[in-house]
Amino acid sequence: MSTTGSVDRRGLLKIAGGSLAALGLTAAGCGSGSGSGDGSVTIRYAWWGSDDRAKRINQTIALFEKKYPKIKVKTDFQPYLDFWKKFNTQASGGNPPDVFQNAIGFLRKYDAKNVLLDLNAQVKAGNLSMDGFRAGLETFGEVDGKLLGVPVGSNSMALVIDEKVFRKAGVSPKPGWTWDDFDAALAKIRDTTGRAGDSGGYGVMYLYDLYLRQHGKAFFTTDALGFTEADLKEWWTKGYEGVKSGLYTDPKKVAQIKPKSALAAEIAGCEFTWDNFTVRYTSEGKSEYGLAPIPTTDGKKTGQYLGSLMLSGSKRTKHPKEVAQFIDFMVHDPEVAKIMGYDRGVPTTTAQYEAFQPTDQVNKDIAAYEKQLVDTGVLEPITPHPAGADVAESAFLRLAEELALGSRSVDDAVKQFFTESKTAIGF
Repeated sequence: MSTTGSVDRRGLLKIAGGSLAALGLTAAGCGSGSGSGDGSVTIRYAWWGSDDRAKRINQTIALFEKKYPKIKVKTDFQPYLDFWKKFNTQASGGNPPDVFQNAIGFLRKYDAKNVLLDLNAQVKAGNLSMDGFRAGLETFGEVDGKLLGVPVGSNSMALVIDEKVFRKAGVSPKPGWTWDDFDAALAKIRDTTGRAGDSGGYGVMYLYDLYLRQHGKAFFTTDALGFTEADLKEWWTKGYEGVKSGLYTDPKKVAQIKPKSALAAEIAGCEFTWDNFTVRYTSEGKSEYGLAPIPTTDGKKTGQYLGSLMLSGSKRTKHPKEVAQFIDFMVHDPEVAKIMGYDRGVPTTTAQYEAFQPTDQVNKDIAAYEKQLVDTGVLEPITPHPAGADVAESAFLRLAEELALGSRSVDDAVKQFFTESKTAIGF
């Protein structure tokens, strides 16, 4: 899930821990938000993202304040890693934002630290509606019976391809193609174009999750990892061999062209990522880019689910009603969808989904891709993410890269991953 805001997360491993954790999140502190004598209140809203996202969000806030003139919204946004560093500091001090952007990997973590507001009471009070969500997304932010997040945009893993490269190699991905078909396609791309087939999906935790789900397992259970060291050794061995054979892009080259993607830089023919990130390649690269289906093990089961960014509330807020009204507006109001477009994914409610009709081909393709997933019935419930999932994801990405660069053996990388994950998750 996206995290959608899924940017490079290495470095997150240290952010959420250390001395900040020792402070605890149940210490006394002032609650969020403020009020005034005329009955107006101010709530604080924080998110991560680009300047363009901030511009769009500020436009939606202006609409909200027009509808609710007695609720003022004070905003704050940061790049992804900086956001979580600041958030953890605020939460540790007992003063997190009243409402904030969130992701599935952080729900159990911050619920365990007594940070997140259970929004069920606000639903019962009529301040927040959980009706009208697409594809079962209304349950996305539920943990142990508590409603800890409300989804604002959906996305799913996809394979973004350079269509010119695939045509030249004579490869036409179709639903139900297998991992063997995918490997053969990468070899054709390498041999036909001289370009590596894939940018390195062996380091994408959410892709490995789908592969595991195709085999009846999953990356996470509610309180542990859902696979064995032998499983990961098989996955990373294949990835390591793929780098050596030229099926996957040389990770040194990938590092050199960052933050540009390997696909847009024309050193890979395809790349696994979230479907709504397709816009990135069009702006970065010079070719034609499209969405291809996830390879399967049996020709049927993809293991896919709809992920989502969410809005969550602080348990310490002095204004839970206003927080709920703000979230309700942001996920249901049609004008919000017209402003945000697919910046945070495809709108999660039917009202917003129907309100924004994309006119450019990239966004049309994203909408069609998700519609196809829903219509064909391949979607499954999302894998649970235990507290510490964010640390495990960061370790997975870092160790996969170290493995590919040759600074760790497969056995050493696997052992280190399980060591770090057990410490983070506590199983």
